[in-house]
Amino acid sequence: MKQRTKTKIMISYIAIGSNQDDPIKQLALAICAMDKIANTSMLAQSSFYYSTPMGPQDQPDYVNAVVKIKTNLLPLKLLDKLQKIEISQGRIRKKERWASRNLDLDILLCDDLIINHPRLTVPHYGMKVRAFVLYPLFEIDENIKLPDGSLASQLLTKCDLSCLTKICPIDHVNNHTKPITLNLSSNVIQKK
Repeated sequence: MKQRTKTKIMISYIAIGSNQDDPIKQLALAICAMDKIANTSMLAQSSFYYSTPMGPQDQPDYVNAVVKIKTNLLPLKLLDKLQKIEISQGRIRKKERWASRNLDLDILLCDDLIINHPRLTVPHYGMKVRAFVLYPLFEIDENIKLPDGSLASQLLTKCDLSCLTKICPIDHVNNHTKPITLNLSSNVIQKK
């Protein structure tokens, strides 16, 4: 297991999800808050996507996205900052694993580190099978490779993309979004 002992600049990818309390607004506020974390800067942001919930289906669809940041915070310090953002936006941790939530921030990747800590697992344990994580990650970087060498583009060919709907930029005048459907053709992910 690679461990980082000295602080240096690190590229991290953070998954963002919400299905309560105006999820699009929750994501936008979280992105602004992450951009204000000391010693951290936002490098890229994916589009927002509606996705069907994991676990109980008697809850609203989620809105998901991924951001790419540059930070010199150690992974556990970054996790602390992300959890503070969740709490500041009203996150209450429930015992039920896939319960509705107003905000979920997950560290997906930290450079090429592999972290197995009681508080943090990187790469994120479920990212290889979750279209709502892989597709936004792929949107940011089509050549993204996980520490085990697997490519997001290859992993996506095994995911059901029908559970995702891309959200166009918000029409601030009329306060609504227009969904777009994603296409998967010939085992090649096509972006629109």
